[in-house]
Amino acid sequence: MMKLSGTIERSESVGESHGLPPCLSALNPALELIGEIKSKIKNAAFTLIEILIAVAIFGIVLVAINTVFFSGLRLQRTTTAILDESAPIQQAFAMMRRDLQGTTLPPTNSAFGSWFKSGAGGRSFGGGDATIEFYTTTGALSDENPWSDLQRVSYQLTNSTDKTTLRGRDLVRVVTRNLMPTAVEEYDPQFVMSGVESMEYECYNGTDWRTTWDTDAGDIGLPLAVRVRLTMARENNASSAQREPLELFVPIVTQARTNATQVAGGGA
Repeated sequence: MMKLSGTIERSESVGESHGLPPCLSALNPALELIGEIKSKIKNAAFTLIEILIAVAIFGIVLVAINTVFFSGLRLQRTTTAILDESAPIQQAFAMMRRDLQGTTLPPTNSAFGSWFKSGAGGRSFGGGDATIEFYTTTGALSDENPWSDLQRVSYQLTNSTDKTTLRGRDLVRVVTRNLMPTAVEEYDPQFVMSGVESMEYECYNGTDWRTTWDTDAGDIGLPLAVRVRLTMARENNASSAQREPLELFVPIVTQARTNATQVAGGGA
């Protein structure tokens, strides 16, 4: 009994040292632990140098993020500009390839004869040196054009109709659907693209590339292939790579048959 009373007296004395009643003396260890934590937090505070270093590191990270972000935006704008610039060229080449692949020679006994012309001057729309004109089977039948798929097409450079720019000329596709008009011949000039500095056409005869081809002037049949060189108008500070001409190569698979070949084929 004496030991028990001594223990009770010691607990009461500890409780009294914290100002707690004897019934809450069990909280003394927790209060002592909280006091130790507070003292450690006070001793572990950041110094001014540590704060300055943290701010400097944070600023460097922000600068790096800003640089990467704006570099990505600049790359996106450059890529978009390149795609926007190349889209008309790709569309023009696709149109020319389709027309040239459908090139054909009308029958020799037809009213408009056999005709393929490349070089100086087209007869339809005031063409200059950069002109190619031929018959092709790419015509579409419609209510406004109740003719066959055979039509005459020419590609020519004309002065630009856009007064806001002084660079280059316009590439125009001139289509003649009615090949046997009863009155004045009608043609439909179609705008293809602008900003073209020059265009060159070369025709392959099996051995050489020729800059001119005219079936009305003695050239027989169609060329075996046609090569188109297109040079876009650039700024004076453009790189040499940007000034390089773009090329389109189209093989011509349609060839005329002579009367001797037809007779031999019919007698076989």
